[in-house]
Amino acid sequence: MGRPQQTLAAAVSRSGVGLHSGACSTATLLPARAGDGRYFVLEGDDAMVAAEVGNVEPRSHLCTTLRRGDGGGPRVRTVEHLLSAMEALGVDNCRIEIPLLDGSAQEWVEAIQSTGLCAAEHTSGQKLEKLAPEILDPVYLRRDDSFVAAFPSSQIQITYGIDFSEVEKMRGVGLIKGGSLENAMVCSMTDGWLNPPLRFEDEPCRHKILDLIGDFSFLAQNGNQGFPIAHIVAYKYLLDDFSFDKKTLISISGLSNMMEAGHSLHTDFLRHLLEKFTVDEEKPAGQC
Repeated sequence: MGRPQQTLAAAVSRSGVGLHSGACSTATLLPARAGDGRYFVLEGDDAMVAAEVGNVEPRSHLCTTLRRGDGGGPRVRTVEHLLSAMEALGVDNCRIEIPLLDGSAQEWVEAIQSTGLCAAEHTSGQKLEKLAPEILDPVYLRRDDSFVAAFPSSQIQITYGIDFSEVEKMRGVGLIKGGSLENAMVCSMTDGWLNPPLRFEDEPCRHKILDLIGDFSFLAQNGNQGFPIAHIVAYKYLLDDFSFDKKTLISISGLSNMMEAGHSLHTDFLRHLLEKFTVDEEKPAGQC
């Protein structure tokens, strides 16, 4: 057997402010059985929402939103940062809730690393091999001037390009109430970055890769790897269909999930991609 599916070695909690609600919340990550995958438990075990493509709301532009496929029960919003950390670190099975924290995945990575990982056991007591989806043919989806494409590759590769986006569009629809200089990077046309230093020179683009990994984690099924063994190429452009004064704050890299292209394009691409990949039992699972 190849590498087994994994889960957390122990429970871990983190607290933070909800990005769009502005309310404080605490997330607790708990170990889960092999084959269970990643899922959210809300208002008791009867309100469980699995982190998979069928439960992603298709028109969720500003963040990635989960709701049971039958349309019932509560919504879980802005799940992409935690799921990105889990997909990258190999947390295949987990029960979860989520706040925003500092606007990146760093605190989730540190929380997961602090508790460690262990092989997850199935209800039968057996360990399950972790399988990896593989792209066999090129797949492409375009919306206006934005696109996502996947190409066959022997290893995981990600290429992402972006144009900066406007924050006021989100504020105008009553969102990002929890956004601030503490959990977002803000840029002005005239004054440059208002809260330097950046973690990296290309941090806005790295943040979109973070979101991409989180969204692609929804391809995971039964505790297997979500991100496919492929070269993913994406470009995001927001159509400038409204005017701003040049002093308007125009970019928040940590909150760059914008209206015309972003999470919605990612998840539409995932639905298209589901018809195009296979799980290769002979190929070991890759790591983001």
